[in-house]
Amino acid sequence: MTNFLAKLNDVLGDFSSMLWGIPLIVLIVGTGIFLTLRISFLQIRLLPQALRLVFSKKHDKTADGDISQFQALTTALAATVGTGNIVGVATAVILGGPGAVFWMWVSAFFGMATKYSEAILAVRYRVKDAKGQMAGGPMYYLEHGLKQKWLAVLFACFGVLASFGIGNGTQSNSVAGVVNATFSVPTWITGLILTAFVALVILGGIKSIGNVTAIFVPIMAVFYLAAGLIIMIMNITEIPAAFLTIIKMAFTGEAALGGAVGAAIRYGVARGVFSNEAGLGSAPIAAAAAKTDLPGRQALVSMTQVFLDTFLICSITGITIVMSGVYTNKGLQANELTTAAFSHFLGGWGPYVVAIGLIFFASSTILGWAYYGEKCLQYLFKGQTAIYIYRVIFVAFVFVGSTVALDLIWTFSDIANGLMAIPNLIGLLGLSGIVVYETKRIQNKLKEEKALAKQMDIPDSKKAS
Repeated sequence: MTNFLAKLNDVLGDFSSMLWGIPLIVLIVGTGIFLTLRISFLQIRLLPQALRLVFSKKHDKTADGDISQFQALTTALAATVGTGNIVGVATAVILGGPGAVFWMWVSAFFGMATKYSEAILAVRYRVKDAKGQMAGGPMYYLEHGLKQKWLAVLFACFGVLASFGIGNGTQSNSVAGVVNATFSVPTWITGLILTAFVALVILGGIKSIGNVTAIFVPIMAVFYLAAGLIIMIMNITEIPAAFLTIIKMAFTGEAALGGAVGAAIRYGVARGVFSNEAGLGSAPIAAAAAKTDLPGRQALVSMTQVFLDTFLICSITGITIVMSGVYTNKGLQANELTTAAFSHFLGGWGPYVVAIGLIFFASSTILGWAYYGEKCLQYLFKGQTAIYIYRVIFVAFVFVGSTVALDLIWTFSDIANGLMAIPNLIGLLGLSGIVVYETKRIQNKLKEEKALAKQMDIPDSKKAS
């Protein structure tokens, strides 16, 4: 059995290397650049407005949708802020060097435009299912917008497969491993507890998931960011050198493009996409469920997901690893590298910070991806029976993933991610005109709201004059 798994991992590894070669890297980053130009660098211009929308207490409860904009964001963040932010970043540094962090930032910058566009199309082309709940995502804008149902079916199939990899196996495996290493709890016990937790939440559907993630995500993000900021403040003089190392290594050595993609670029982009999922088409499935009056309003909220995930949380991990210098120890595995980096600065507290962070991150990711996979399956099979069967298998796989070799799961996840991205990116390019149209609508609406707010602030005496 061990030999079979090793051979399978080699075969899948070769296919993953081919899939994540120059063409897919160019397609992902190129689509982000193209959309950035079409919406005139909106991710810079309207980022402050987008962040205000995220934390605003004013929500249109009368708009169509199943959950609030904030819950849609936290559900999407729950699915993205997972092992990619801890183990994924470490993997990128091990395989591509410190320069991989820079390419994560580059892909994330353009990925914000991609994520924005995905959400616009998801809300624009969403439909109500037989139970009166919203259903949307790439499968719907590929069918109803691009008029290419075969691409929609392909995406849905790949989405179901990916939910067991990026959204399940890698997460449960990482949690079981870190709990075993830190607290000496057998992996099968962790697997049972995690399986029971996931079962209790996902049986309640999107509203249950949204309620849990609305609490889970802020707590886990603040906890991990606080630990990282303590390290940054305590070692502030080392930060410039870390940034210099990251930027220098992004353009030299392994990062250079020769006959094949440089390691830093390949793994920086691949792990960046694994973390923030920009271009995969997963997050718009959650965006489609949000209560919103205009597609562009939810799209602005969704755009902040990449900013929070990569520019904040992933950066904490990457910079800490580079500052510590532990990445030069070739004997460390990815899940050990981040722990070693935090331990370098926090001593005995380091392993606990990483372990607790990973438990929260990975557990919430499983919840978000359970919804994604379910919606993809719902598109393929309209009845509820298939969904119930999917939930049972998905929950069972949480336990299985806790005991399977990590390398095999990561390789499978990379393949599933790449296969998901291709039809979705084709849809984004083909429907970019709709993105531009909806962008103009939301920009005009925001201007009207700003003018109205300004008018209401004028004293009555001046209005009368």
